[in-house]
Amino acid sequence: MRSQEEAVIQCPYCGESIDVLIDCSVADQQYIEDCQVCCRPINFSVRVDDTAGFTLQVYHENE
Repeated sequence: MRSQEEAVIQCPYCGESIDVLIDCSVADQQYIEDCQVCCRPINFSVRVDDTAGFTLQVYHENE
């Protein structure tokens, strides 16, 4: 598996589709990244699995 994978998410605030890069070198991670369209903070939760790639959940700051 590559150390970075590309994913498309939907901003939980404005609903726009956004291309993001996921760092797959860390197994479990949570971080905040601003939306490229509306600039609001999106919470990312990433779990990397050796066999299936990764799972990604995004949510807004009040969830």
